[in-house]
Amino acid sequence: MAVTGTTVAVAITLPAPAGAEDTPGARGTVAAGADAAGAAGASGGGAAGQGEAGTQAAGSAPAPATVAPPPVEGARGVGSDPLTDDELARAEQLALTPPAAAAQENVEGGRGPQHLATELADPQPGDDTRRADVRFYDYARDELITRTVNLDTGKVERSGAQKGVQPSAHPEELREALELILASPLGKGVKEDYEDATGKELTSTAQLWFNGDAYRPYREADVPPQLVRCGEHRCVRLVTKVLNGAWIDTRNLIVDLSARTVTRVG
Repeated sequence: MAVTGTTVAVAITLPAPAGAEDTPGARGTVAAGADAAGAAGASGGGAAGQGEAGTQAAGSAPAPATVAPPPVEGARGVGSDPLTDDELARAEQLALTPPAAAAQENVEGGRGPQHLATELADPQPGDDTRRADVRFYDYARDELITRTVNLDTGKVERSGAQKGVQPSAHPEELREALELILASPLGKGVKEDYEDATGKELTSTAQLWFNGDAYRPYREADVPPQLVRCGEHRCVRLVTKVLNGAWIDTRNLIVDLSARTVTRVG
């Protein structure tokens, strides 16, 4: 009995070193493209070189690649297109009704509610008008405010306020939470971990990468007394790391943004 063996080449793309870069997809793509180009050249023999002889001399470097600029974004979108930058800015401005906004507070305690998100509203049957749902959080009253703005007429068509509803945290809220951690006695361990990892002093939130979301006590087995109002209050939990470096564990530090306090859990 004759046995025929076939050799199979398997290409494996290794992940980037942990913590080397904070930009996803920054590595691991060039080698695969190079292998594919080499395989194509091998299977095509000298045909590719002959076809290019008229435009490129042998051994010369190829012309540098150029990237086409993105299309110019219009002031207004059409149909279900995402909201343009102009529409986002206009919707937020229209949703901030002056009399009420003056009495509301943002995450830093400043005048006006904290902007959370602006999204294209669901279309109404038989109506092509573009509307935007704008969400704010009023720290003065611990209320989520949602307003629907008609981008054609410039009018606020619907407005509502809810207590005890905590959507995902805005980057400005996460930054303020990190500021409160670093200013708190509980932030001492974070500063020590940073110095151990870098040999430098941690003095600013700009020295850290961070992310996080709302802390939801109903998911926790043991909630400290200081955090029982989270859900009514706006509370967040962060994950942090040195820029392009090691993780710093802050998951056991919960920040109550409404009360401006930091509590250790676990």
